[in-house]
Amino acid sequence: MENRKSGFVSIIGRPNVGKSTLMNHLIGQKIAITSSKPQTTRNRIRTVYTDERGQIVFLDTPGIHKARNKLGAFMVETAEKAVYEADVILWLVEPVSFIGENEQIISESLKKARQPVLLVINKIDTVTKQQIDEAEQMYRGLMDYTRVLRVSALRNTGASKVLDAIFEYLEPGPMYYDEDTVTDQPVRQIAAEIVREKALRLLSDEIPHGVAVTIDRMTQRKDHIWDIDASVICERESHKGIIIGKGGQMLKKIGIQARQDIEKLLEDQVNLKLWVKVRENWRDSDLYMKNFGYHENSEL
Repeated sequence: MENRKSGFVSIIGRPNVGKSTLMNHLIGQKIAITSSKPQTTRNRIRTVYTDERGQIVFLDTPGIHKARNKLGAFMVETAEKAVYEADVILWLVEPVSFIGENEQIISESLKKARQPVLLVINKIDTVTKQQIDEAEQMYRGLMDYTRVLRVSALRNTGASKVLDAIFEYLEPGPMYYDEDTVTDQPVRQIAAEIVREKALRLLSDEIPHGVAVTIDRMTQRKDHIWDIDASVICERESHKGIIIGKGGQMLKKIGIQARQDIEKLLEDQVNLKLWVKVRENWRDSDLYMKNFGYHENSEL
């Protein structure tokens, strides 16, 4: 027990590269929401992995990108802060044939980092080995890495090797959380994010970035049934109709899929009610962003 290691690990990368999917596999449980839409993660999500070797506290961050509004600026600032707070950095990339602007921005930031930087090439199941080799060579031309790893987060290939590499570079230290903890994110926040995930997956491309979800009420009855009231926030009146759908069918689909995941989370029956509210241009409003949980002091 005295030789157990511990530390904080930031998972960074551009939007939609698979950070949340990888983190969920690393800890063995779904905490962060995933979607094919970019910029799915908005806040920093803290999760915990513990085994006989020690404890890793993961920081899953928003994708680093060129901000177009205050929400985007908040997301980028959150991700960049996580770089300097970590003991080990995982930079997640795809096996692409060129290096884009976001990757250039990230590499410039990482060159200043004193911590070990592990380059993790994700989505290796989508290309040939030769393409992976070429991508690795290209990224090695940007900067030096402590280690280069290859994974498929979607197929859960290579996750154990990532854990092995992290423990190799962590120092002996205390257990920050008890062994049963997998996240310090409030249950209300996880429930809200589950609802947002279903909206991201079911709605058309022009709406998801303007969607936020708040939990207005979350209470447990004596018979262990949870009553949850949630609001789906959008920026335009026209979006409200799309979210509700013809005869309320779209909102019903979102609610059914979200309820199923929340029941797995709580291991109890859930009575979920959804409402749709319009808050114009909330992503550029300091007040709305704070009310919806996106502010400097929000710790998950």
